[in-house]
Amino acid sequence: MTADLPVRIVAISGPVGAGKSTLAKDLALRFRLAHIRTQDLMRDAANDRSASIEPTRRAMQDYGEALDRETDGRWVAEGVAKLIAGGYVEGPIVIVDSVRLIEQVDRLRDAFPGRVTHVYLEAPRAVLAERYSLRENSGLEELPSYDEVAENETERLIANLEHDADVSIDTVRSTRSDVVTRVAAALSLDGSRHSRLVDVYVGGQYGSEGKGNVAYHLAAEYEVLMRVGGPNAGHKVPTDPDPKTHRQLPSGALANPTAKLLIGPGATVSVEVLLTEIADCGVDIERLFIDPQAMIIEDSDVEAEKGLVGDIGSTGRGGGSAAARRIMGRGSTTAGVRLARDVEVLAPYIHLTGPILEDTFRAGGLVMLEGTQGTHLSMYHGAYPYVTSRDTTVSGTLAEAGIPPHRVRRVVMVIRTYPIRVGSPPKGTSGGIEQETTWDVIAERSGLDPKEIKKVEVGSVTSRERRVGEFDWTQLARSAQLNGPTDIAMTFVDYLHIDNRNARRYDQLNNETIHFIEEVERVAGAPVSLISTGFDQRSLIDRREW
Repeated sequence: MTADLPVRIVAISGPVGAGKSTLAKDLALRFRLAHIRTQDLMRDAANDRSASIEPTRRAMQDYGEALDRETDGRWVAEGVAKLIAGGYVEGPIVIVDSVRLIEQVDRLRDAFPGRVTHVYLEAPRAVLAERYSLRENSGLEELPSYDEVAENETERLIANLEHDADVSIDTVRSTRSDVVTRVAAALSLDGSRHSRLVDVYVGGQYGSEGKGNVAYHLAAEYEVLMRVGGPNAGHKVPTDPDPKTHRQLPSGALANPTAKLLIGPGATVSVEVLLTEIADCGVDIERLFIDPQAMIIEDSDVEAEKGLVGDIGSTGRGGGSAAARRIMGRGSTTAGVRLARDVEVLAPYIHLTGPILEDTFRAGGLVMLEGTQGTHLSMYHGAYPYVTSRDTTVSGTLAEAGIPPHRVRRVVMVIRTYPIRVGSPPKGTSGGIEQETTWDVIAERSGLDPKEIKKVEVGSVTSRERRVGEFDWTQLARSAQLNGPTDIAMTFVDYLHIDNRNARRYDQLNNETIHFIEEVERVAGAPVSLISTGFDQRSLIDRREW
């Protein structure tokens, strides 16, 4: 008998109380695998023979031995193959819980050549006895003691299977989670840890580069949309009829209604802003996952930043103060640090985002990781003190999300044709900008209406008019060094010339713009793969080769 089916078999063996059924259930639940109990196979075999088995431990032991003598251990393999062929179990991997003789394992290997992994679990006898005494809801009438269980000849010889096993685990020295992790690794259930499935979108200047617009247009290509940062950054998206600004949710939330939405552990969260946005966008509980480690911004954080609004042009939304409290509040009883897991109203959305990402990677799904603000506002790489409270580079974004660098497929660095900074506050400045110019000058060059530009160029969070400068080639080169982009997304090319606003293809851009793009590619060392000609549903020229 041979089952010519592309199925892998995981045969679990070990003494009673070693944790076989627990492992089988954990694997089946975590990885959505088929789970076959040999108890059920035994009952099926008894029915085929017009026999019956009392639901007791001793009766099951005795009948199993009788079947082994009759079939030379073949009844397990026959039962498994029958269920698979009949479509009663589905999936690429079937867990057999459990095998008790080397002959049973050998017959499985005969039926499924090259596709059987034998896992043996063990524990000291004293531990087995204690576990057995605490056993509940096994579905069988149990024997009075483990000693009586061990009197069975097959049970006494079960340790002989350890030598044959592909994986052998002491379940005392490994936790329940450890056992699953070790077996999953042996079966390569976590998939390739080298699959590159994450595309990171970051700003290359001072923020407001149009990341939301780009992310909105490409969101449909991803299974997971993830955002880090905080509510001090607003990403406007071209929804119809009215644009929306996302301050906490990923920018593709409305463009891809089936994608999972993740807020990473390094994010800062304004509960009020987030709940309002969830309601405005109609996001279902089943879609949104907030990591329990995300930091909550309190009213006191907003109050603490009022001075920064006047001094350095901070948005004053409390993200920096919250981040500082998170650091200084370790071990403190007075800092009042609340993480997302501590907020009752967020409880329906709280999930560890790491396992969700791993499930996505295992299935080969793509992840869009959306950074906020811009590279030159980085706490470490910007012109301190006119910076934000976090690292805004690709590396910082990955760290906040909990994604390792080797998962990155593409790095898309978004830049605009004229970099901007938020408007300077009354008492201070929001920081330097090379070759600062005016919106009137840009309007005159491009042929655009200056009133139209000034209406658009206000902060999406602060509503302050933005300052603007000539394109900074040195800044571009430095951002490329820090982020290592595989692609450049260029926005606001209509600011180079009004004719570009009507372009739907690269060859429809005016010559000056094409020459500008070519030089950007030389300086950045990456192709300009995405070009935004305006802010509407058809405003993106897509030149990607991926």
